Amino acid sequence: MDEPPAIDAHQHFWTLGRGDYGWLAPAAGPIYRDFGPGDLAPLLARAGVSRTVLVQAAPTEAETHFLLGLAARTTFVAGVVGWVDFDTREAADRVSLLARRPKLVGLRPMIQDLPDDDWMLRPQLGPAIEAMVDAALCFDALVKPRHLPVLHRFAHRYPELRIVIDHGAKPDIKGGDLAAWRRDLRAIAAGADLVCKLSGLLTEAAPGAGVEDLRPVVETLIEAFGPERLMWGSDWPVLNLNGDYAGWRGMAEALTTHLSPDERAAIFGGTAQRFYGLPHDA
Repeated sequence: MDEPPAIDAHQHFWTLGRGDYGWLAPAAGPIYRDFGPGDLAPLLARAGVSRTVLVQAAPTEAETHFLLGLAARTTFVAGVVGWVDFDTREAADRVSLLARRPKLVGLRPMIQDLPDDDWMLRPQLGPAIEAMVDAALCFDALVKPRHLPVLHRFAHRYPELRIVIDHGAKPDIKGGDLAAWRRDLRAIAAGADLVCKLSGLLTEAAPGAGVEDLRPVVETLIEAFGPERLMWGSDWPVLNLNGDYAGWRGMAEALTTHLSPDERAAIFGGTAQRFYGLPHDA
């Protein structure tokens, strides 16, 4: 069997002038500017990454169409994870319409920003979730540790929905309080058929964090999910808040050197390709 391509399972593009990135402000420093394919291409080349999954960063359907347009013109973008308003009556129809667009592979409500931690369990979301299942779209769960028990219930409510946890559920690496995160992560990994992204960890750590700062978290992720249910992502350019592309790639490789070649191939490409249903050809 051919080795899967190297895939970055989580990256972003944005144009500030669009006006729908409410969370982006001048205080964001190095990431408060436009980022597009031309910025990422040389970083991918140096890291040996051939394809990416482009993920929404604004809670607007307009941004999803913007990203799909970029993806159509960018050969290395293999899939797009977009956004729809799940709380509207026409959400199921919106999901079905978006699913017709080439390269759309999933949807991501920005759960971490919602005031209701139980939002996922609202009955009115049912038709939109079922529309995702019917269209074979994946669900990116942008959650924090407090959401894991709710996500566990959500996964059991919709067993046919393919779910991936973004950024390892954002453990508090900087604060060091990992006990509840570790308990709930292990429970959901053992009790539900979902996968997880090895991404976004540096921005949860202290400034200048290195391999040893991340090792306990990465070891927990590998133990809980196994390489076949983990996928590496850069979370670029958010990554630039506390690191850079080559540095994070190198850390992830160092933290997985004890795994077999096949296991590393899964984390760095195979899991993402299988989960998102990405084409085998570039």
